[in-house]
Amino acid sequence: MSDIESIISDLEQASEALNDAAMALISEAIRQGGKERPPLEKKISQARRSVDKAIHLLRFN
Repeated sequence: MSDIESIISDLEQASEALNDAAMALISEAIRQGGKERPPLEKKISQARRSVDKAIHLLRFN
């Protein structure tokens, strides 16, 4: 596995972990009767999108 492929793999794992964290926050908010997305979930989702963009750049450019 090349260095870039290894980085892509690490980023994919980070993206999945960020997604899991965001879903956990949303699930907890729903359980508590929340009507809006938690602010931390919004930040986590933004970070995940950034990681996904990095994956795309490394994979296709």
